[in-house]
Amino acid sequence: MGWLLLAVGLTLDLASLLRFLRARTNALPFRPASAFVVRWPYVWTRNPMYLGLALVLAGLAVWVGNATCVLPVAAFVAYIARFQIAPEERALRARFGESYDAYCRRVGRWL
Repeated sequence: MGWLLLAVGLTLDLASLLRFLRARTNALPFRPASAFVVRWPYVWTRNPMYLGLALVLAGLAVWVGNATCVLPVAAFVAYIARFQIAPEERALRARFGESYDAYCRRVGRWL
């Protein structure tokens, strides 16, 4: 199960990065994207890169087999949601307006 979570997480991260590269937009988390990417995997999660990283951490926790290893996963999700995703969403909303709002109504933040 740990390997499966790890593989799914890495696949999401790689697919997301490739989508950004094809759209010729920035994938760095501290600079908002210049293009609005809404193709797979962005059709079912607004944050596939962060979800992928969370799945990688979860996969490692399952692989280690220690329940306390879940704590870093929860800490990562809480931190990213507050200090990274929320500011990114404000920047994207300011840049793309109603089209971004409509996207947010269709697609969940995590799933």
